[in-house]
Amino acid sequence: MSNLTVALGALAILLVLIGLRVPIGLALGGVSLIGLMMVRSTEAALGIFADLPFEFGANWSLSAVPMFLLMGSIAFHTGLTGSLFKAAQLWLSGLPGGLAVATNFASAGFAAASGSSLATAAAMGRLAIPEMLRMRYDPALATGVVAASGTLGSLIPPSILFVLYGWFTETSIGALLIAGILPGLLTAAVYTVMIIGRCIANPSIAPRVTQTVTWGERFRVLGEIWPIPLLVLGVIGSLYSGVATATEAAAVGALVALLIALGRGRLTFQVFKACVIETLESTASIFFVAIGALLLTRLLALAGVPTIMAQSVTAIGLDPFYLIIGVSVIYLILGCFLDPLGLMLLTLPVFQPMFEAAHLDLIWVGVIVVKYIEIGLLTPPVGLNAYVVKGVVGDAVALTTIFRGLTWFLAAEVVIMVLLIAFPEISTYLPSKMMP
Repeated sequence: MSNLTVALGALAILLVLIGLRVPIGLALGGVSLIGLMMVRSTEAALGIFADLPFEFGANWSLSAVPMFLLMGSIAFHTGLTGSLFKAAQLWLSGLPGGLAVATNFASAGFAAASGSSLATAAAMGRLAIPEMLRMRYDPALATGVVAASGTLGSLIPPSILFVLYGWFTETSIGALLIAGILPGLLTAAVYTVMIIGRCIANPSIAPRVTQTVTWGERFRVLGEIWPIPLLVLGVIGSLYSGVATATEAAAVGALVALLIALGRGRLTFQVFKACVIETLESTASIFFVAIGALLLTRLLALAGVPTIMAQSVTAIGLDPFYLIIGVSVIYLILGCFLDPLGLMLLTLPVFQPMFEAAHLDLIWVGVIVVKYIEIGLLTPPVGLNAYVVKGVVGDAVALTTIFRGLTWFLAAEVVIMVLLIAFPEISTYLPSKMMP
C-alpha cells in the first residue's frame, strides 16, 4: 500500500469517526498515529508522538490562547460586560427593531472582551432574549439575532481561531487579529441593515419601544461600560502600534481585565479560582485537538500529500478565485457537521499548500476561513450557537424557530462573503498600516 493511499484512507476513516461522534481530538490523534506507523514504523510513530506535544506546548506564540481565555473569563464572571446591552438598548431602541439592533452591537462589544462565539451567544441570550420577548418581538428574530451576532466573537479580536490559524500557517498572529476588525464591523453593519429593513417591511415582528429615554440617561450609562473600551484599547492598541506582540497583547488584556475587576471590587478569590480553572480546562481542550491535528499534518507531510496538492494546483493553473470558491463550498458543507476548532485544524493541513501554491494572501485567506467556520455555527444540524441559545431559552422557543430566524442572517452572510472575497482590502488594509 502506497503512502498516499494510507494518507487518503486515514482522512476517509477520520471523517467516518467524526460522523460517529467520536471526540475529534481522539479521532485525529488515533488515526494519525496508526497512519504514521504504516507510513514509517511503530518506533518512528511513537517517537513523533512523544516529541510533538512538547514541541507544540512549548511554542511561545500559543501563550496567547490561555491569556485571551483568562481575559474573557474574568470579564464575564466579574460582570465587566453586564451593562453593554443596557447601554445599546438606551441608545438604539428607537430604531425599527431597535432591541435586535442593540443586541447585535452589544454582542460586538462582548466579543471584544471574550473572544468566544459561544460565550457571546450564551451571555447575550440571557440578557437580551427575555427583554425582546417581553416586548413581543418575533421569537425567531429575538433568538436568531443572538445566535448570529455571537459569531462576531471569532472575528473581532481577541480571537482564538486567528491565533491557531496564525500558528499553523506561520502567519503573523498580530496582523490576523487586526485583520478581523473591519470584517467584524462589516458583519455587524450588514446584520443591522437587514434587521432594520425587515422591521420596516413587517413592523409586527418588532413592535416599537415606547419608553422615553433622556439624553442624560444615555450618557450616564456610558459610564458603566468603560471597562470594555479600555480592554479593547489595551489589546488592539498595543498590537496596532507595534508596542506588543500578539502574545504580549494577550497578557496585557488579561492584566487589564484583572486590574479593572480588582478596582471595582468584583474579583474575589473564589471568582479568580473559577476563572483560572475555566481557562485551564478550555486551554487543555483546545491543545488536545491541536496536537491531534499536528499529528495529522505530520502524517500528510510524510506521505507527500502537501507536495502533490501544491503541484496539482500549479500544473492545472487553477485560478485563485475558483480555488477560493471550491474551498468555500467544502467549508460550508463540513461546517454543518463539525465544531469550529476541529473543522479548521482538520482542513488546514490539506488546504494550506494549495493556498501557498496559488500565491494567495494568507491573512485574507485566514479571514475567509474563520468567517466560513463561524457560518458553520449557524447551520443545521450542528449549529452550535443555535443550541447554545436553545439552552438559554429552554422550552420557551423551539429549536426549529431559532433555525428559521437564522435563515435571514445566513442570507446576510452571502452578501458579506461576496464583499470579503471581491474586496480583499477589507481584510488586509488595517494590517498593512500596522507599525513594524
